[in-house]
Amino acid sequence: MRVAIAGAGLAGLSCAKYLVDAGYTPIVLERRDVLGGLVAAWKDEDGDWYETGLHVFFGAYPNMLQLFKELGIEDRLQWKEHTLIFNQPEKPGTYSRFDVPDIPAPFNVITSILRNNDMLTWEQKIRFAIGLLPAVIRGQKYVEAMDRYTLLEWLRRQGVDERVNSDIFIAASKALTFINPEEVSATIPLTALNRFLKERYGSKVAFLDGSPTERLCQPMVDYITERGGEVRLNAPLKEILLNEDRTVKGFLLRGLNGEPDEVLTADLYVCAMSVDPLKVMLPQPWREIDFFKKLEGIEGVPVINLHLWFDRKLTDIDHLLFSRSPLLSVYADMSNTCREYANPDRSMLELVLAPAQEWIDKSDEEIIAATMAELEKLFPAHFKSQKPAKLLKYRVVKTPRSVYKAVPGRQAHRPSQKTPIANFYLAGSYTMQEYLGSMEGAVLSGKLAAVAIAQDYSPKPVASSSTVEGEAPLVTS
Repeated sequence: MRVAIAGAGLAGLSCAKYLVDAGYTPIVLERRDVLGGLVAAWKDEDGDWYETGLHVFFGAYPNMLQLFKELGIEDRLQWKEHTLIFNQPEKPGTYSRFDVPDIPAPFNVITSILRNNDMLTWEQKIRFAIGLLPAVIRGQKYVEAMDRYTLLEWLRRQGVDERVNSDIFIAASKALTFINPEEVSATIPLTALNRFLKERYGSKVAFLDGSPTERLCQPMVDYITERGGEVRLNAPLKEILLNEDRTVKGFLLRGLNGEPDEVLTADLYVCAMSVDPLKVMLPQPWREIDFFKKLEGIEGVPVINLHLWFDRKLTDIDHLLFSRSPLLSVYADMSNTCREYANPDRSMLELVLAPAQEWIDKSDEEIIAATMAELEKLFPAHFKSQKPAKLLKYRVVKTPRSVYKAVPGRQAHRPSQKTPIANFYLAGSYTMQEYLGSMEGAVLSGKLAAVAIAQDYSPKPVASSSTVEGEAPLVTS
């Protein structure tokens, strides 16, 4: 059976990977000339990479790690020391660490918090621990129910000290969702925290050894095409064509460079685009169906990713850093963290500007000027000396609509991968799955879409060793 998939991001490619495992023939269609969607990357005229985002992999990403294993590319993940590192704005140029010992969860994370005396007092730690107890004891069902509160509202209801929010959760919220605690649903950071507390290496981070486009997406394409599937770039979806019964008749692809439009037909269809273009693309007869109406409650959040190359080393830290800056979210010196970007003499900082709503329409020059002002606070020794560090070049990558904006009440609007349309499915981290708007969520959504298709349609008797966490093996018969 042929399955047409619109979108060659992680959701679309993972869906195709697991479909080809199960005996289907996927055809992945990507409107741009680059793979990856929200993890896309490009090379500049000097041969340096710049990316859509600062992509970090966590030990609490079981489906992503399983994918790396199945593709045979586990060695491309560069695991870092098990710690979380925060800047200390009150002491410019210094850091506070939460070093996680190699002991069973949750005692490892608890120990890291108790050992840290830079950011929280003992009274604040105790009140924080007591406040978290319901989420830990009552589990994910309780966490899902907290979607009616913002994180800040939830912290206040639990009696957690305001400094816990200002010192830890502002940075964590911006890193996870690109918005602040007074906006984000409590469900999001509590879900992540639960994972970190339950899994021994859940909070351990890794960086890819090169660009996501080449080092992760291309191996997925190779895997798919070697097994009979197809991946087409420069194939933008123009319209979803319908039969009289409102099922999908075909994907109308826009012709490029003077070429005529093309109708691509398949047995089944998957939309693996972000939610915002999907809403624009919905056929009129579907817009009155409650399943699709709920999508109006979901929209992408703006994100800005920055790349700055300097004439010297600003830091030797080989890790993700939480800036605790009002402008910046997280950053890393990619010349330390990524093998392909390594440079012993110069720094390439990759930073996430968040929240980005007020900045998305500003010029690159304005954004860089504001960022440099923040960097002077983070690295005073390098910018306030007689010979300050020189910015050699920069890249600003704007994504006006990235992962879905995880404000309270969004859980009820997130759709399943299976839709009311018999031959049409969805994939994307905005769809309902437990890892929310993340790379892990995108991969899991694609896998769940493949599972739904395998349950509904059987191309031929094929068994696969691929499994979805919490699901039976992906088997067709």
